[in-house]
Amino acid sequence: MTAARQAITVKLWEERRHQYEVYISALVEEETSKGDLSAAEKRLAYVAEIPALDVTDQANALAKDLLRQGAVPKNSEEDALHSGISAAAGIEYLLTWNFKHINNAATKAAISGVIEAHGFASPVLCSPEELGV
Repeated sequence: MTAARQAITVKLWEERRHQYEVYISALVEEETSKGDLSAAEKRLAYVAEIPALDVTDQANALAKDLLRQGAVPKNSEEDALHSGISAAAGIEYLLTWNFKHINNAATKAAISGVIEAHGFASPVLCSPEELGV
């Protein structure tokens, strides 16, 4: 399953990246650098030129409220922060393979509700595959 997801992500990256303004966050940069050194270097090369979104006070406030209201499980601070950063920055799509804490029917609605209650537009929470690759 991991290999299939990686292949889909690479396909999106190679075929459709030019159709979008692409951003990452410091969290993604950190995640990208983990694991096998050779693989991490390849991933870091892919994202080297992508602008990074800041972790703002608004992003932190959204993340805390996502956790407090149970939209994201309490032990998933980074998952909540991914959503908070995206919403605070006005990002249209948050691509993720995290079906457990972000991209599933129950959490999508809860996350969107909290974000919209703060006056932000909720990003579309989807996997690269759902974006149409």
